[in-house]
Amino acid sequence: MSKTANLYVRIEPELKEQAEQILSALGIPASNAINMFYKQIILQRGLPFDLKLPTEYVPDFNKLTEQEVDKELQKGIDDIKNGNFKTAKQTFADIRKDYNL
Repeated sequence: MSKTANLYVRIEPELKEQAEQILSALGIPASNAINMFYKQIILQRGLPFDLKLPTEYVPDFNKLTEQEVDKELQKGIDDIKNGNFKTAKQTFADIRKDYNL
């Protein structure tokens, strides 16, 4: 089938750059990736991935009582005391490593 239709979209420049770096590493031109995405939409008869809210509890601090806020803060303090945390530097290094950035 001949490819004659054009698609014009607005996208955040940083998002485009990051995605294209990954696609380039995979050897896939952006136009092919978009074509694959559209084909999957047709095959799946919808988006080819689930849209879900996180299963992890994320408290809305505007709706918590004072005791509930204290409890959430204590969880954070306990994590720090138990060494269950990463520095921002460690976190960004992990992201760069995982995504070859």
